[in-house]
Amino acid sequence: MRLTMWTDTHCHLNALELADECDAIARRAADLKVSRIVIPSIDRQGFADVRQLAHRHPNCAYALGIHPSCVVDATEDDLKAMRLLLEASLADPQFVGIGEIGLDFYKPERREGPLREKQEHYYVEQLKMARDLGLPVLLHSLRAVDIVLKYLRQIKTPGGVAHAFNGSLQQAHAFIGLGFMLSFTGTFTYERAQHMRRLAVELPEDAIVIETDAPDLPPAWLDKPFNTPEELPRIGAELAGLRGITPEALATATTENALKVMPRLSKLPLNA
Repeated sequence: MRLTMWTDTHCHLNALELADECDAIARRAADLKVSRIVIPSIDRQGFADVRQLAHRHPNCAYALGIHPSCVVDATEDDLKAMRLLLEASLADPQFVGIGEIGLDFYKPERREGPLREKQEHYYVEQLKMARDLGLPVLLHSLRAVDIVLKYLRQIKTPGGVAHAFNGSLQQAHAFIGLGFMLSFTGTFTYERAQHMRRLAVELPEDAIVIETDAPDLPPAWLDKPFNTPEELPRIGAELAGLRGITPEALATATTENALKVMPRLSKLPLNA
C-alpha cells in the first residue's frame, strides 16, 4: 500500500517568526508525511538562508527570487547576483525554481508611479531568467492577476505555481493554459471563504497543488501564533472533503502535480 505523502509548495520556513524553531518544525512536518517543503526567498539577503535551511533537511527544497514587496530596496546588482546564483544552483538537487516573484498592488501607492514601474521591471527580468534557464516560477499576485498574466503571455516560461490563488475561474483557466498549477492555502477552510471553496471544487484535479504559506495564511482551526507546514495534512484533508475524495487521493494528486510543474522536486532524497 502506498504511503500518503504531502507536498507544501510554498512555505517561508526561514521567516523570522519561525527562526527559533524552523529545524524542529521541518522534522515534525516530515514525521507527519510532509515529504516536500518548498522554501522561496523574498530578497537577495535571503538567498543563502533558504539554501542553507533546505540543505539541513531531506524534505526541503528552495527557490530563489525577489518578492514584489521587496523591490523598493532592491538594485540592479541584486538582479545580476540572482542570475549568477541561479546558474550556479542548477547543479544543486535541492534547488527547484524561481520565486517568490510577481506583482503586489494591494496598497494604493503600489498601483501607479515609480513603485509600480519598479515592480513590473523586476517581475519581467525574473521571468526572463526563468525562460532562459528553463525554470518554473512561484508567482505572487495580489490585486494584479491580469497584469501578471499579461507578462506571462509575453515571456514564455516553463510554467510554475500561482501561489495562494484567489482569482476568478476564468483567470484560473488562463494560468492553466500557460502551464501553471493553482495553489490552495488554509484560507479556504473558513466558512466565509465561499469563493475559494467553490474554486476548490470546480478546478480540475490535475491543476491544483497545496501549500501553507507559513507563517502566514493560517487555517481556521489554528490556535498557535504562526502557521507551519505541520498543518498541511489537515488542510489537504479538508480540501479532499470538499472535493469528495479521500485525503490519500488528494495527497497523491497534488504531489504528482507539484512534481510535474517543478520536476526538480523529484531529486529530493525522500520520495513520495
